[in-house]
Amino acid sequence: MDDRRILDADETSTELVGTAFRQDGDRLVGSYETGDFLGAVRLLERVAEVAEVMQHHPDVKLGYGRITFELSSHDVGGVTARDVRLAHRIEELAAV
Repeated sequence: MDDRRILDADETSTELVGTAFRQDGDRLVGSYETGDFLGAVRLLERVAEVAEVMQHHPDVKLGYGRITFELSSHDVGGVTARDVRLAHRIEELAAV
């Protein structure tokens, strides 16, 4: 998949079946319940390490027992294969 091509909602919904992510306009949004604040912080730490390696960083909303990730390829103004890959990695990390 071309990392600079913006994906449409049909493509992302097919790619994200079984994940917590959904497309919301020009971004993917996924939220996870962690039980407590420390669990949310620990998930954020794991995602931060992967995001650094991928050089693709999510916007994050952190709260007590909940964390939400927003993914968008700002350089092209929408959702790309990079966002889908990161969404799948976050899903894997959240399952640990």
